[in-house]
Amino acid sequence: MNARSVPVSERLFDILNVVILLLFGIIVAYPFLNLLALSFNDGADAARGGIYVIPRKFSLDAYSLLMQNDHLLKGFGWSVLRVAVGSSTCLFVTGLLAYIVCIRHFSGRKFMRILFLLTMYFSGGLIPVYLMMMRLGLTNSFQVYWIPSLINAYFMLLMSSYISELPEALFESARLDGAREFTIYTRLVIPMSLPVFAAVFIYSAVGHWNAWFDVILYNSNGQFDTLQVYLRRLLLEVEASQQIMDQQLIYQKFNSLSPLTLRAATTILVTAPILLVYPFLQKYFIGGLTIGSVKG
Repeated sequence: MNARSVPVSERLFDILNVVILLLFGIIVAYPFLNLLALSFNDGADAARGGIYVIPRKFSLDAYSLLMQNDHLLKGFGWSVLRVAVGSSTCLFVTGLLAYIVCIRHFSGRKFMRILFLLTMYFSGGLIPVYLMMMRLGLTNSFQVYWIPSLINAYFMLLMSSYISELPEALFESARLDGAREFTIYTRLVIPMSLPVFAAVFIYSAVGHWNAWFDVILYNSNGQFDTLQVYLRRLLLEVEASQQIMDQQLIYQKFNSLSPLTLRAATTILVTAPILLVYPFLQKYFIGGLTIGSVKG
């Protein structure tokens, strides 16, 4: 007996879904492919326009200029260290707070949840925060990158929603066996909450990797400048050089470059590390978002 034939309406629906998803994928991928093509194109030629996804006049001058900067390697090291330290500490401390507000026999859990929730809508402002950083001695130090971000209220809510779905009987059994709350957190909660932990890690890592304003604000001596600050500074220099064409030395150095191609190369260089990390955490990321969003 032949299998049940698929109705025409279902086939049309499937085809429509595939077409829409393909169009959406093209819309999402095109800006990145366009930047990639511009970054590998000659600067003077790129100024003419008309470049879409394939370079018209291949050139590595933009990347060559970026790699010739002696400070980029140092900035890259600070950026990687900031992502590693900032994301891991934020993950551990915020996850611990999320577990605390989920302990049912803890009478202050609702008050703590509301208290940290208020910080999402109200802040002290830029000047009071800066003065506080100065009083704490965090300015012009690496600690200013990760200590203020130890606790994130949004991440706490996301993680607590996931943790609250874990079986309470398992935690009660561990307490009866003499396990303390910190042991339960490290031995049970973290291994069972890897999806949401991975999702929060990606969020935190992207935030630390792209951050640049706090670097300029709190590290005025430039000792702990990250990659993003050096790339921004280099981009501004190239843009300024376009306005000082009467200086022959600067013109000879940047005559094959343009702010357009250098901006594209800078964006690719900053985005690539995150794109390389994401595929390894994708399955945890999706699971953490879908399950962690069940409860508010």
